[in-house]
Amino acid sequence: MNKDSTSLWQIAIQKFKRSKTGLASFWFIIFCGVVAVFCYVLAPDNSNSANQMHLEIHSKTPGFSVQMLSIPSENTTDQSWLSIFMDGKQNSITEIPIKSFDTKNDKLEVIKYADGLPEEFPKSYTQYIQQKTFWLGTDKYGRDLLSRLLIGARISFFIGFIAVFISLVIGIPIGAIAGYFGGKIDNLIMWFINITWSIPTLLLVIAITLALGKGFWQVFIAVGLTMWVEVARVVRGQVITSKQQQYVEAAKALGFSDFRIIFKHILPNIWAPIIVISAANFAAAILIESGLSFLGIGAQPPTPSWGAMIKNHYNYIILGKPFLALIPGLAIMSLVMAFMLLGNTLRDTLDVKA
Repeated sequence: MNKDSTSLWQIAIQKFKRSKTGLASFWFIIFCGVVAVFCYVLAPDNSNSANQMHLEIHSKTPGFSVQMLSIPSENTTDQSWLSIFMDGKQNSITEIPIKSFDTKNDKLEVIKYADGLPEEFPKSYTQYIQQKTFWLGTDKYGRDLLSRLLIGARISFFIGFIAVFISLVIGIPIGAIAGYFGGKIDNLIMWFINITWSIPTLLLVIAITLALGKGFWQVFIAVGLTMWVEVARVVRGQVITSKQQQYVEAAKALGFSDFRIIFKHILPNIWAPIIVISAANFAAAILIESGLSFLGIGAQPPTPSWGAMIKNHYNYIILGKPFLALIPGLAIMSLVMAFMLLGNTLRDTLDVKA
């Protein structure tokens, strides 16, 4: 049994490796995951939520470059590397975009980018002037769009993990119990599932979010609590089919408990459809979170979210700067498409009948 099971998984892995679309999607998802984990290490602006504003240079096109005077703060607090890794650096510097600078009489004279007026600083501040390039431009508040896109990947990526985890924890036991015992238990569970299924997902998420409150973790929990019904229905159907198999009858004849038969014998044999539905739910969670952020009840400012970035800049599409909304939109589309393609590939490779 174990040898045959292992060989089937090996066959599935070989089939997966032959799928160029599946492999490309898999490695793209891995790349996005690495970016999400190390976003503050990779972001040019590693301040908390990449919230360093420069209103003088708002809505600049990709590749915009300017000289920047970075004035360090006198009151700085020490941060651990873990704090910086998780939340970024606290804003301890003041950045001033400038057009030009000159040194006169032991003074540094700079011409501000905003109004072209001169301002004097100590000559030692010359070392704090550097050329800064915004590779994807700046948003309407003058923040680095690339940095906010990278940090926003953490929300969009990890909401999938947490939402799918919650849906599996709730959906698998409920679906397995309904499918295995049947009868009144199955009718009661299916009645509750059908009621939950009949409510539009976005409206249910909004209701749960309003009940839990606006915030980062509340959205994660709300999305997870609305996705378990799909998992439960899939698991129920698979358990109904699997409980008629001979190995289940043999387990019952040996006197094994129902709990052991469900979780030790049936569930390990139906992981394939669960994996496929999890990949689809991952993509759905990203879209739901983006929709909530677009409506203003997702991650709250200044936390960067791809959906909120589209909301803040969708009117720029007709104002001649569509990249401000298209860039986060393309990020959402590419990640969702990668998960959908991966799910389709897993469905084909894990189909033992093929």
